[in-house]
Amino acid sequence: MKNSILMVAVMALLAFTSCKDNAADKVSETNVTAAADRDAKAGEYPVMTFDEKQYDFGEIAQGTAVEHIFKFTNTGTSNLVIVDAKSSCGCTVPSFTDKPVAPGESGELLVKFNGSGKNQVSKTVTVTANTAAGKETLLIKAFVQPKEGAAAVPATK
Repeated sequence: MKNSILMVAVMALLAFTSCKDNAADKVSETNVTAAADRDAKAGEYPVMTFDEKQYDFGEIAQGTAVEHIFKFTNTGTSNLVIVDAKSSCGCTVPSFTDKPVAPGESGELLVKFNGSGKNQVSKTVTVTANTAAGKETLLIKAFVQPKEGAAAVPATK
């Protein structure tokens, strides 16, 4: 019994003392520099700064298609990439560039509205991009004049 305990103690001593390699000696300085640069840039985001975030088409006739270009500038420190742009309904269609916008450069987002609905109409466009927030929201609105002879639709509860 004493021999087996002595044998286990000697094996444990050999196992712990045989690993004399210093882990710090195995770290490459170039890898440390690359990791530091990567970590420093991890907090850098593009910033999508719009000239305007809402646009009012004013009064339009029902069924009249209108469009507006929202202009923006990347005021951040890394390339801006728009991933998607969706509207709150099918009557509004956004289109955007799929090319990265470099810091300091400008871009455009075209929003087309087909003039559906009646009276005051508001629609939102949600832009998904690689910004810190991840999403930007734009608003369009118009007062849609019903066509002549269109029957009034009573309000429902």
